[in-house]
Amino acid sequence: MLFDWVYGLFSNDLAIDLGTATTLVYVRGKGIVAHEPSVVAVQKKGSAKRVLAVGKDAKEMLGRTPGTIVAIRPMKEGVIADFEV
Repeated sequence: MLFDWVYGLFSNDLAIDLGTATTLVYVRGKGIVAHEPSVVAVQKKGSAKRVLAVGKDAKEMLGRTPGTIVAIRPMKEGVIADFEV
């Protein structure tokens, strides 16, 4: 297309790899800008949920959280297993 180069000026090409163990974010021209464990720490109050930590911080919470906080891995065998997070 005639104006393809113009669209490139106003956008960033990026790729997200949601892996079972690790999530990667790649930005064209910058390389990998995020490399974090695929873990989320969620606080539950009744039916409400609040994300407290993601990545390395959430991984450190695995097995060490009180009853209202759950650290989970939302990906299982390459598939999103928990859509509620």
